[in-house]
Order: sequence, then structure tokens, then C-alpha cells
Amino acid sequence: MKVTLKDVADAAGVSVATVDRVLNRREGVRGNTVARVEAAIRRLGYAPSSLASRVQPPPNSYLFLLPTGGNPFFTALGEGVARLREWLPFAGSTFDVRTVDVFDGPALGAALERAGGDDYDGIAVVALDHPAVREAINALARRGIRVVTLVSDVPSSARDRYVGIDNTAAGRTAGTLAARFLANRTGKVALVTGSLALRDHAERCFGFEQVITQDFRDIQVIAAREGRDDPERVAAVVRDLLRDHPDLAGIYNVGAGTGGVIRALEASGRAREIVFVAHELTDESRSALLRGTIDAVIAQDAGHEARSAARVLQALINDLAILDDQERIRIEVYLRENLP
Repeated sequence: MKVTLKDVADAAGVSVATVDRVLNRREGVRGNTVARVEAAIRRLGYAPSSLASRVQPPPNSYLFLLPTGGNPFFTALGEGVARLREWLPFAGSTFDVRTVDVFDGPALGAALERAGGDDYDGIAVVALDHPAVREAINALARRGIRVVTLVSDVPSSARDRYVGIDNTAAGRTAGTLAARFLANRTGKVALVTGSLALRDHAERCFGFEQVITQDFRDIQVIAAREGRDDPERVAAVVRDLLRDHPDLAGIYNVGAGTGGVIRALEASGRAREIVFVAHELTDESRSALLRGTIDAVIAQDAGHEARSAARVLQALINDLAILDDQERIRIEVYLRENLP
């Protein structure tokens, strides 16, 4: 029977990634570990001609569970998943996409349960922090299916890793931008969110309020109002805010539905007097930046997140190294002057 790289790793008591480092003479492996790996190679009779070849993981099947609806960011994320086979050398692997209402915890939990019965090796999910979702992720983990949360996290679950930006830092960035755009550093700023049950939205609100409370105490933050990332509902929320707060000075749209904010502000005639910070660079937000309706956009690279989730899942499934610097999703800030 042919001796495999995994056989060597098991015999040496190390990971496949560590064996690969030893075989390719890469740095970062302790001397006693190198000795154990080399001893296992000799003991098992691993073919010397194989030592120069890099590990090619076997084909795996991956599922991406993304939100339903017309959110442009998640449309871009889905397009990124569709391009994974041309972007990444995952020979023979498959990347499926399913959509579900991520605002509905039981529905998302049920979708994860169904996915668990479909022989996927790894699942990436835009997750709601809800008991049904946590339990479904935990059940997948017990079955040995690797799970990464994408964009929004459920840290209390048994998921393997989170792939996305630091949302608290994103909220702090938005707070600092909004406050500094306000000429007199005073006024009311409203938070519009999809749902505070989405951890990424809750963390952004927290970061925003944290920085305002610490550094800009003359600014009053109006309690978050939810629009479920639907442009029409968001537009109604903003119209209510403008009616209830004639002295409103700023808006931070934490999630999607940015088009609704744009339409409501421009219809009110107050678009240029109200500071507006939004998320994700889309055709709509780009145009609003150029017109001056939006003052700043906080963005994340959807393609990078799709590639990162796939690479992380492949590494977890095949016991390969994860390069943290490569998989770190960075916060990007766009103004009218630095649009790509």
C-alpha cells in the first residue's frame, strides 16, 4: 500500500502542513519536530521522489449560505463564489450557493441542518446570532463538518473561524468620520440597522456609540431603528427620523438598504446638510458619493471574503496551514476623492 503524506504526519504526531514545511525546507519548524518527521519518513519508507512535490489536497465540496434579496454586496459575494474555480487551484472541488432569509433564525437553522445531510465537507454561512443557528452549527461540528461564519459571526457556537472585517472597528471608524464631518462637532446622529440580531450590525452600532461617547460627547446618538436591509423599509425609517428630528445632523446606515436612505434624503431636500456614512461600495453608493449625498463609504472586498472562506475551509478540512495575514479582511474607507 502506498504511504501517503498523512501517514507520515500521523506517525510523527504533527499536521500535514508541518510535514509539507519539512519536505520543502521552509522555516518555522523546530529541530526536534524536523527530526521526528524525517524519522517517520525513513520508518514508513515514504518515496524520496515524492519529497519535492507539494501537497495537492483532494477535491472537496463546499456550500456558501448567503442571504436572499437584492443586497448588492451579497450579490457580489455570490459572484465571487462563482469565480472560485478560476481564482483558486482547488482541482475538482465544487462550490455551491444557496440563499436563505438570514433575519429568520429558525429558517437559517433549518437550512444548515439540511446542508448537513448533503455531504458537504465545509460550509460558509452569513450567520444570525440566534439559538437555532448556534445549535445547527454545533450539530455540524459534531459531525466533523467544517463551518466558517462569513461577514457576521456567532462566536458562541462551535464554528471553526470567522471570515470578515472587525465590525466594532468599522463602527468606530464610522463614528469618527461622522463626527469629524460635522462642522461644529455637535448635533444628533441616527443609527439605521438591518437587525440588531445580526452580530455584525450590533457590533457596528456598539463601536459607533463607543467612539462618540468617548471622544465626541456633544453629539447625541439616536437609538437604532431597524429596516431589515430593505430599501423601502429603510426609506420609511429615514422619513420618520427626518420628521421626528428636524435638527437631525447625521445618519449612519449600518447595513444595506442604502438606496432607501439616499432617496429619502434627496426627496427631503436636506441631502447636502446631513452627514451620511454608509457601508459597501456599489454603483448606487458610488453615484451618491459623487453627488455629495453620501460623505463616506466603509467597504470590504467581497471577492477577498469568498476566496478567504474557501481557502480557510480547505485548510481546515485538509489540515493545512492558514496564513493569517492573507486571510485578514481589511476595512476600506472611500470618499469622493479616492474612488477606485
